[in-house]
Amino acid sequence: MGDEGGGHRGGITRDLQKLKQQAMAYYQENDVPRKLEELLNSTFYLQPADVYGHLAERANYFSKLAKPPSICKIVGKAILDGLGLPTLQVEISCTIQNFPKYICSVAIPTHFEVVENALPEVLDVEEAERDQAVSTAVQWINQFITEELWGLVPSNQAEADHRLRIFFEHKVQEDKERKELERSQEESVPAPPPVIPPPPPPPPAPSKKKGQKAGKLNLHKTNRKLTVLNADRNLNLQGRRDTLLEKPILPPEPPEPVLHGSMAIGAVSLAVAKASATLASTPLYLTLALLKHDQVRAAAHIHNAFADGICTELWEVITWEAKFNERSDLYSQSWIDNQTNWSIELLLEIQKQVNRAMETLPPPKPETKKGHNGGKRAQPPITGKVSHLGCLTINYDTIEQPLLLIQGICSNLGLELGVNFHLAINCAGHELMDYSKGKYEVMVGTYKSAAEMVELYVDLINKYPSIIALIDPFRKEDSEQWDSLYAALASRCYIIAGAASRSISKLLEYRNTSTPKSNGLILKHTNQTTVSDLVEITHLINGKKHLVFGSADSESSDDSLVDLAVGLGARFIKLGGLSRGERMTKYNRLLAIEEELIHSGAWEDATATMAEETLGPLDSIFPTEVIEESVKT
Repeated sequence: MGDEGGGHRGGITRDLQKLKQQAMAYYQENDVPRKLEELLNSTFYLQPADVYGHLAERANYFSKLAKPPSICKIVGKAILDGLGLPTLQVEISCTIQNFPKYICSVAIPTHFEVVENALPEVLDVEEAERDQAVSTAVQWINQFITEELWGLVPSNQAEADHRLRIFFEHKVQEDKERKELERSQEESVPAPPPVIPPPPPPPPAPSKKKGQKAGKLNLHKTNRKLTVLNADRNLNLQGRRDTLLEKPILPPEPPEPVLHGSMAIGAVSLAVAKASATLASTPLYLTLALLKHDQVRAAAHIHNAFADGICTELWEVITWEAKFNERSDLYSQSWIDNQTNWSIELLLEIQKQVNRAMETLPPPKPETKKGHNGGKRAQPPITGKVSHLGCLTINYDTIEQPLLLIQGICSNLGLELGVNFHLAINCAGHELMDYSKGKYEVMVGTYKSAAEMVELYVDLINKYPSIIALIDPFRKEDSEQWDSLYAALASRCYIIAGAASRSISKLLEYRNTSTPKSNGLILKHTNQTTVSDLVEITHLINGKKHLVFGSADSESSDDSLVDLAVGLGARFIKLGGLSRGERMTKYNRLLAIEEELIHSGAWEDATATMAEETLGPLDSIFPTEVIEESVKT
């Protein structure tokens, strides 16, 4: 019995010794003995009265030694945007000190445009496409992307975007192989034989008219017919000459293909950047600025570079629509010398005055004895509504009418256009084109060719020099007119390409930002565009064009767009009108960033950097030449 008990105790001793050795190796591998020794030595020298209270206070000492947070879960959800349409939300959780913890969420808009007055069948097709795009993105995230990024530290943005890019390339290849398989299956099915219609019956023989002899020709009637035929031929030739005078328009380019689910890539990439900022307790715009400038300069120069890019100018509040065209918007813009808070208050006051002008009907004109005003039509009242973009839309009869209304309101408020603030017109040229006539419908029933549109814009800027930007004046296919307008107005007015520009992915693929000829490009963060792509495109555009960040038609209440514009150094930001919650969150974010910069002192540094450009005369704002990439044909 004693031997058995001794053997049992010996086994326990060996097992215990083995565990001690494993524990010693584990703690030494993680450098725990040395760290504990340092903590206990510092406690001994201090000799606090409450030893354990002191050690509890020093618990943060070990938290600094903990592993950095790593991604443990990514969740994709379908939510509703400001218009009640489905869009994508991404939530990120990280493992922090051995426990999972929710960090942040972002929402990304879909790429679909919201078209008013669209046919029901068109809306049904777009609704199905939107649902499939969002549901596929949710499936990608919940089934695949969490595994792809599991264990990754959020601060490693480059690695996250690299993994997302590889994953997307595989999905593109899968879609290509699927389409090729479907195409081969369709070709393998024999086509049904064509149905040959029976030949038409022969025409009846001409009946001989009374008084006409067989074999003779009635020259009198024949000559009359020949004369009529010649006249018709002359008319056809004249019409053909008139047609040849106007160059036929190019057909619209097919839209860029978008793979369903691609918005998962852009949303997850932005969520990783926001998680990194949240964990570091820094604003998202500062995290993005560090990502951008780490690639081109040393860390010591970050503050100066950040100050250069922080002065994002405020665009757009009041929108005018009606057939210049049903998508022609008039934006107001204030320069950086006025703080954002002051600018928003000013624009709200102007918007209030416009609403009052629409509510006040003009007095009726005196009638003549015949009961009407001498044959002249009375000026119709200004009527308006709020569009799906949350902007004020006004019906008008002439292009100048809303501009004159703004001028009158500014005069009443003691403001001067071109001094206190400027105007920008979103022409939406791609929506003005009437392809059945091959012309732009600038007003209801008024059509102009592409060449005539150049003259219209030049005349408009000559009359109203306070207009400093034209957005999408033409379709992207009318490159000749873009060149002509740029040559005529680029020194006095920003020519901005929005819908006429390619997507960020295509811009990076072709490395060409010179088409169409413009002063700036509007970028929208959608689909597979990662944060690294945004950083790269800003480097590609810098020095060639002005960078404008714009919101999509379908917006959520996510305000990350403002941080993207500020952190990546955009020259302008283009938002919606001062209404609806999904836009006001972005304006509130602008105000919050301004307040942070004022308190940190960065606002004064940034405004001093840009003062020479933004506070000088208007002519000095617009260089006579903008550096462009030379395009060799």
